[in-house]
Amino acid sequence: MSPAVTTTAPSRRWFSPRPWRGVPDVALRITVVVALVVDAVVHLRLAGGYQLAFPDGVGGGTVFRLESVVALAVAVLVLWWGDERAHGAALVVLLSAFVAVVLYRYVPVPTLGPLPSMYEPVWFTEKSVSAVAEGVGALAALLGLLAARRSAQARSA
Repeated sequence: MSPAVTTTAPSRRWFSPRPWRGVPDVALRITVVVALVVDAVVHLRLAGGYQLAFPDGVGGGTVFRLESVVALAVAVLVLWWGDERAHGAALVVLLSAFVAVVLYRYVPVPTLGPLPSMYEPVWFTEKSVSAVAEGVGALAALLGLLAARRSAQARSA
């Protein structure tokens, strides 16, 4: 008589850390996390001045502080899980910040509801560093998202 063999399907938890998948994965995740941290630090440093410069409605400083909190939270998700959802969230945060900084540099966007008009037709060091980090980070997040999707499709096939 042979011993009974039982098989169980692997459980799929919604939040489960994804194992490191080699140098490209680590490089993409680190690039995205660094970009998000740079974005958060620059926005926190500039928040006070933007609150004074654009006090109407919500205020520029409040928008900057919210951006910082969201960027740091997403950085933790990318660092810990690094899956499609994390890279997708990073792409949304970084791309929206990049588009906003470039848009408000070149286009005098009027006040939109409670959001102030933050048109500022100059580049300065912190703004430039933030824009470069956001652009590079958005590209890395897109590549990470595509790689995570390809990996998920390969696992399910």
